[in-house]
Amino acid sequence: MISTPMRTQNKNKSESASDTRTILHMNKDESDSDARTILRAPSFPLFPAERVGNPIIRPSRFLQTTVACLTLLLTVPANATDSTQTVLATPRQNVQSADFRATGHLIRVDANGARTSYGITIKAHWFPGVLRVFLAITPPKSTNPGARANILLEMRPDGQNVIKIAHPGDLAPVILPFNKWNDGPLGPGFSYEDFLEPQYFWPNQTVVEKTKYGARDCDVLKSTPGAADRTHYAEIRSWLDSTIGFPVYVEKTVKGTGAVKEFTYFGLRHTGGIWSASQVEVKSRSSTGSTLLIVERGSAKANLALADFSTEQLTHF
Repeated sequence: MISTPMRTQNKNKSESASDTRTILHMNKDESDSDARTILRAPSFPLFPAERVGNPIIRPSRFLQTTVACLTLLLTVPANATDSTQTVLATPRQNVQSADFRATGHLIRVDANGARTSYGITIKAHWFPGVLRVFLAITPPKSTNPGARANILLEMRPDGQNVIKIAHPGDLAPVILPFNKWNDGPLGPGFSYEDFLEPQYFWPNQTVVEKTKYGARDCDVLKSTPGAADRTHYAEIRSWLDSTIGFPVYVEKTVKGTGAVKEFTYFGLRHTGGIWSASQVEVKSRSSTGSTLLIVERGSAKANLALADFSTEQLTHF
């Protein structure tokens, strides 16, 4: 998930686009196309009604043209849906086949460039109907020992997600209230919710454009949650590499404030049939500084079991 960072590429987003970073997945060869199909409603003149030349009344040219237009309009959404489902297939499969372990650091960089670094270990496995992610956060010795924590995140496609947290000395984990999901071990830059990545299972999905992010051809996927989805985000846009289906850049828009968090994925690599990123950088357009998730080592096939996510594991330090 983390190795050598790549230089951030400039985004090239079309001005005609409307509206408007689990950490694993990655890269491929790029091509030079930004083709875009524009469907326009066909225009046609109004024809007078045709005369009846025999007992069988022939359909008018107006009626024939109208039926053809309606057929086209009814066909477009189906084709668009097929395209969106094709784009969604790979990121969803990546989540539903997750079985990895990674170790690295979560680093907060403030406006002056000062760094605060926490050790982090991540385990993730997809069980039937639920992705479980275990985080072990280890602050430096100079920091308050109370900052050490084990966290269990459960993501379900129906939106009923749960986050549990335990600190040293706790006999049992506690459920983290929803109003704290937008906070994180090092502040809101990389929040607890950001480790869930539920957007690919939200009910509202649209491919809004095909464009380039640096040298990569990307499908820009707009995901918006349904009423049952527990999230602090109003919308998430993912720039997915068109060849490998892995995000190279993501924008998350916060509910209420409209603040946008930018996730850039570096060091994409393919290991054991799995794409992943070696580094993820998070920045907010409304504040200075950044947060980095750096993966130093790990296993793409960890053979994890339910016992690896048990209450005993959560309260063991």
